[in-house]
Amino acid sequence: MQNFFKKYTLQAEHLTEEFFKLAMKEQLIKNRYHAAQVLVRDAGLYAIQWFRKIDSLHTEKKGPQDWVSEADREVEKMIRRRLDTLFPDDGFLGEESGNRNLDAEGIWVVDPIDGTSCFLNGLSSWCVSIAFVVNNQIEIGLIYAPCTDELFATQRGYVATLNGRVMKPSKAVSLAEGIVGLGYSPKSSIEATKKAFDYLFKKGGVYHDVGSAALMLAYVAAGRYIGVYEFQINSWDCLAGIALVRETGGWTNDFLANDGLLSGNPVLAASPGTKKAMQKLFTAAGH
Repeated sequence: MQNFFKKYTLQAEHLTEEFFKLAMKEQLIKNRYHAAQVLVRDAGLYAIQWFRKIDSLHTEKKGPQDWVSEADREVEKMIRRRLDTLFPDDGFLGEESGNRNLDAEGIWVVDPIDGTSCFLNGLSSWCVSIAFVVNNQIEIGLIYAPCTDELFATQRGYVATLNGRVMKPSKAVSLAEGIVGLGYSPKSSIEATKKAFDYLFKKGGVYHDVGSAALMLAYVAAGRYIGVYEFQINSWDCLAGIALVRETGGWTNDFLANDGLLSGNPVLAASPGTKKAMQKLFTAAGH
């Protein structure tokens, strides 16, 4: 009997310790979530100052239809400095300034201006995207669109919100019942994208490409789109949006598989009722 109580006590102590560790981890993530909501808004307000003087911006071409401006770089510097101050032990992966401490348990993944082409052409469909990844799991997703003052936000396991209000996905059950976001870059496969278009049109669907993958994924979470597909994309363009879709009950592919964090992957997202239809589109595109 004495051995039983000793064993029981040790098990209880172990469970208490594990529970305490989980609770601490949860609180650490929550602290980052609250801090990052302030940060993403501040970054967006900083970016819109550059947007108002786009005629004088210095820009460089990185590839076909792929541009970077001093606004991208300066906004990322601002985000990185703030994160370094608040959470110096965390890792960082940004589109413009590379990475730091990727062996850290938690990594911030940042796109300072997703939709740079839209930004540079005076279009409003661009945003700041920030995600936080822990052990290959997206824990935080934040997207702020300054031109519409819309903040899409989520922490894994909680609701996803738009300016503080809980988002609900589309009730569509077929591709003919809503808008599908189809992204494309000249660096990606033209043939796969053609096949995706062909399949969508045959199913009676319509598409949009607003020029920002992050925003299109946020629109799936908000019920504005019923799905999103792009042949190849970088993690900083989509991780925050993926987190938002998942927390509204939608479905996405496992983007972080096969070193997706650094190498990128195809992205596929669907509202709850269009999962099978979007998966068929994915197959039709050749995946």
